[in-house]
Amino acid sequence: MKIGRWELPSPFLLAPMAGITDAPFRRLCRRFGAGLATSEMTTADISLWQTEKSRRRLDIDGDAEPRAVQIAGSEPAQMALAATLCVERGAQIIDINMGCPAKTVCRKLAGSALLRDEGLVAAILESVVTAVDVPVTLKMRTGWDPAHINGVEIARIAQACGVAALAVHGRTRACRYRGAAEYGTIARIKDAVSIPVIANGDITTCEKSLEVLRVSSADALMIGRGAQGRPWFFRELNHFHQTGKKIAPLEKDDVRDIILDHLRDLYRFYGEKTGVRVARKHLTWYCRELRDSESFRSRVVRVDRGTEQIRLTRDYFDRQRGEGCLAA
Repeated sequence: MKIGRWELPSPFLLAPMAGITDAPFRRLCRRFGAGLATSEMTTADISLWQTEKSRRRLDIDGDAEPRAVQIAGSEPAQMALAATLCVERGAQIIDINMGCPAKTVCRKLAGSALLRDEGLVAAILESVVTAVDVPVTLKMRTGWDPAHINGVEIARIAQACGVAALAVHGRTRACRYRGAAEYGTIARIKDAVSIPVIANGDITTCEKSLEVLRVSSADALMIGRGAQGRPWFFRELNHFHQTGKKIAPLEKDDVRDIILDHLRDLYRFYGEKTGVRVARKHLTWYCRELRDSESFRSRVVRVDRGTEQIRLTRDYFDRQRGEGCLAA
C-alpha cells in the first residue's frame, strides 16, 4: 500500500495510542515488521510543546521512514501551523486525529467530537493539506453515535480535501471500545472513495485479520490493543499473510531478550525514574502473554529501580521450563 509517495513495506500498521506508542515501542514494532508506526497524539497547541510530555511525543529522530506524526485540535489555522512545524522537525506524514473518544479530547471539540461538524472537518483538512507538502492522513471513527453514522460522508470530504489515506476505527465515538467493530461500515467507506482505507478495531489474531480484510475490503490493517504486550504480532501477521501458515512461536530466550531490550530503551528514553513507571504497564501487558506470570507481575510492577525490573525479569525466565513461555 502507498501513502503519497511512500510505499509501505507491510500492510499491518501500528495504531497511534497516547501513552503507549512512544518512540521505544514504535521502534520495537517496526523491528518486527510494522509497516508504519505513527507517533502518539500531539496537541496542535504549540504553546504546550515545551512540556516534557510534548517534547517526548514529538521525538521522531530515531523513527524509521516514513516518519509519521499525529496531531489533534479543532482550529484549522492552529492545525495547519502545527503540521508545518512537525514537517520542519522531520515528519514525512501528518496524521489528523478525529478518532480519539477520550472525554478530555472531545471536550475541546477535538478527536472524534469533530465528526459532528462536517464543515469544520473540511476546514481543518483543507487547511492542513494546503499547508504541508507531505501526505496527510486521517484517523476517524464511523460516526458520533449509532444514530449518527456519517463515516461515508466524512471519507468523501477527506478525499475531496486531498487526504492521502484513511484509517477507520469500526466504532462510533459513543461506543468507545464496547461492542463489535462495524467492519461493514468500513466496507461502505472503502466503496465510497478511491484513496487507501485502513481498517482498525479488534484485530487480535491472524485469523481475525483475514476476516477483517475480507469483510471490509480494506487496503491495510491498523493494530492497536492487539500489539500491547506482543510487538511480535506484526511478525506473525506478515508470515501468515505471506505463507498461509502460522509462524513458530518465539523461544523463551527470544521473548526474554525482547522484553529486556524494551526495558533498557525505556530507561534511556525517559530516564530511570520515569522509565521504570512507564515500563510497569508494558510489563503488565507482557505478562498477559506469559505462562505462570502472576507472581512475577505483582512483584515487577512494584519495584522502583530499573536494575530490579531487569533482575526480576531475568529470574522469571530462568524459572521457566523448556522452550515455550508464551501462553497458549
